[in-house]
Amino acid sequence: MTMMLGAGDPPTVLPVAESAVADEPEALPQAVVDAGRSQPLRGCFVTGTDTEVGKTTVTAGLLHALARQGLRVAGYKPVAAGAVWQAAATGPDGHWHNEDVEALHAASSIELTRSEVCPCLLEEACAPHLAARLEGGRIEPALLIAGAHRLMPRCDVLVVEGAGGFCVPLVESQAFSEAPAVSDDTVAATPDTDWGTDDLAVALDLPVILVVGLRLGCINHALLTAEAVTARGLRLAGWVANRIEPTMPHAQLNIDTLARALQQRHDAPLLGVVSYHVPASAAAVAEELRIDAVLEALGLQG
Repeated sequence: MTMMLGAGDPPTVLPVAESAVADEPEALPQAVVDAGRSQPLRGCFVTGTDTEVGKTTVTAGLLHALARQGLRVAGYKPVAAGAVWQAAATGPDGHWHNEDVEALHAASSIELTRSEVCPCLLEEACAPHLAARLEGGRIEPALLIAGAHRLMPRCDVLVVEGAGGFCVPLVESQAFSEAPAVSDDTVAATPDTDWGTDDLAVALDLPVILVVGLRLGCINHALLTAEAVTARGLRLAGWVANRIEPTMPHAQLNIDTLARALQQRHDAPLLGVVSYHVPASAAAVAEELRIDAVLEALGLQG
C-alpha cells in the first residue's frame, strides 16, 4: 500500500482503492494548483550523487541554519521508502516511523504534521516505484506537488529533499497510465512515460543543491548529476561536500577538483564541507555551512 504518515492506523495491507494516497479526496485541489502558479515556490531542492550520501543530514542542517537567520522554514520529503510502525507508549495510537522524515520534522521551525512533511511514505526500504508496486499501491505525482504548495504560504523557505539520486524513478509508465489525469501545466509527463525525482524537481522549479558524498568515484558522480540537473533546465545553485568516509584518501584534493569544475561549468559554488559526524546533528551541520553563500545562492539576502 501507499501510506500516509500520522494516519494512526496499525500496519494493515490495503487494496489500492483504499490506500491513503490513491484514495485521498484532496489529492488534486485545483485551488492549490492555481495558487502555485501565481506564487512560485521559494527555497531549494536537495539531491545527491547517490543514496546514502547524507542528503537528509545536509537538508536538516540547511533548515537549522536558515531558521537561525530568522526565517520560517519547512522541510519536505515528498516520498520516503522504509518505515516501521511505532506504537505509542500507552493506548492504541502510534505512527509510521522513518528516520529521514523525523529529522526534517524536527529541524523545521514551523509546526508540521508528519504527513505534511512526507505525504507518501512506503513501508518497503527500496526504490520508491518498486516499493509502491510491492505494496500494491501507486505514487500520485499531483499529491507530491500539491503538498509543496500547501506548505509555502506558511513558511519563508521550503527545503525539499528528493529520494535517492536525481534520476530515481517514482512512477512506472503502466501505473502512471492508470493514475488520475493531471494538468500538463502541473506534471510535465505523458501517460506513456515514467515519472521520477527529476520530473518532480522540474515540476517544483526550485534551485537545486547537490550533496556530494565524498568517496571513491564521487567526482564522476557529481559531474554527471550536475549535467543531469542542468539538462532538465534547472539551476544548480551550489553543492555541499559531505565526508561520509572518515579516512577517505585525498578527500581535500577531490573537493578542490569539484570546486573548480562545478564553478566553471555550472557557476555552482561550494556551500560547505560537512565533517564526518556520528551521529550528525542539524546544529553541528549548520555550523559547517557557509550561510552567506547559501542565502546568496537561493536569492534570500535581505
